[in-house]
Amino acid sequence: MRTLIISLFCALCCACGKYAGVPQQYHALLDAAFEKAGANKAELEKALSEAPAEQKEGMAFLIAYMPERDLTTLSADFLLTNTRLAYEARARFPWAQAVPDSVFLNDVLPYVSLNEERDSWREDFYKRFTPYVENCKTLREAIEAVNRNIRDEVKVDYNTAREKPDQNPSESMRQGMASCSGLSILLTDALRSVGIPSRIAGTANWHDNRGNHNWCEVWIDGQWYFTEYYFAALNESWFLADAGKADPNDREHAIWASSFKPTGQSFPLVWDYSIDYVPAINVTARYLDLYNKSIQQQIADGNHVALKVVVYKDRRHASQSADRVPTNIDIFCGPDQVGGGRTAGPTQDMNDMLSFLVEKNKEYTLKYTGSDGKPVEHKVKVEDKDKDVVLYWE
Repeated sequence: MRTLIISLFCALCCACGKYAGVPQQYHALLDAAFEKAGANKAELEKALSEAPAEQKEGMAFLIAYMPERDLTTLSADFLLTNTRLAYEARARFPWAQAVPDSVFLNDVLPYVSLNEERDSWREDFYKRFTPYVENCKTLREAIEAVNRNIRDEVKVDYNTAREKPDQNPSESMRQGMASCSGLSILLTDALRSVGIPSRIAGTANWHDNRGNHNWCEVWIDGQWYFTEYYFAALNESWFLADAGKADPNDREHAIWASSFKPTGQSFPLVWDYSIDYVPAINVTARYLDLYNKSIQQQIADGNHVALKVVVYKDRRHASQSADRVPTNIDIFCGPDQVGGGRTAGPTQDMNDMLSFLVEKNKEYTLKYTGSDGKPVEHKVKVEDKDKDVVLYWE
């Protein structure tokens, strides 16, 4: 009886203490966060104290796990607005209500994806994208509705002339352009604004050292699927062949997915490798599995052949292995990119050719940059057997 009384007394003290309504698991984390906040502690305390009872855990989650740059700068109003709208979206849509608390907290509620400048995007995006999902019955329908309409809604396109790679929504929409990372941030924020779990995924460098790429992932019924800003079916995109060759044991060549809650690992940000406060999960194994399954299906359907590509310095040296040129090749079918890769250089085996698995009886366009720095396009008609293509750099 004495033990029961003591337990009840302790529980009552916790309920009435400074973290009333906040699960015990956050208490020590909040103590540490408030200590790091310095002069901004009052703002964070205000955000936690003014959060409605049903939003207390969400606010505690954000404060407990946010990076120090946010602990010292974010205002109570910013956090309260973000949290209120996230919970409002969750309550409004039936498919959002079905998202588990752990997924909601980590992949819907957060106000940021990577290291972008903090931006009050949620209210604007909630108003913009609610009409598209209002009548959706499932998460999958809602994801497709946002994905199909985001480009025309925000009027932002991919462009290397953008101001910086890690733009927030306001920066991208002001310019009308963004990098793959900026586009992924736009899509992730749009999805989150209407209660859809989303996160950034990407690699710091493809397996053949062609550079980095970032995209989005969405959560449906316990599984993560990849998608991109420019609408494509889930788990279908030009980059799967590259992601399927990633190295899970090499930080630079692995595939990573972002997280708000610390994971013990960080997302490699190619524009500033010194940043280590963006948590990440190594998801390479899933992409390797998806790619292997895709290849097996394509081989089994009997409708695909190999298109092999080699690039030589010029026509005069089209048979000399020492004059092969390693260059990036992107392959398109109509307006849609269906793959990419890097051709073999002079020291690689002559049988080592860049190979694409493509559909029979279609025309493809190979795009690359010539020695003069100008873009080159080469059209190829593929019939019903493997095809070798020789290109020239000059």
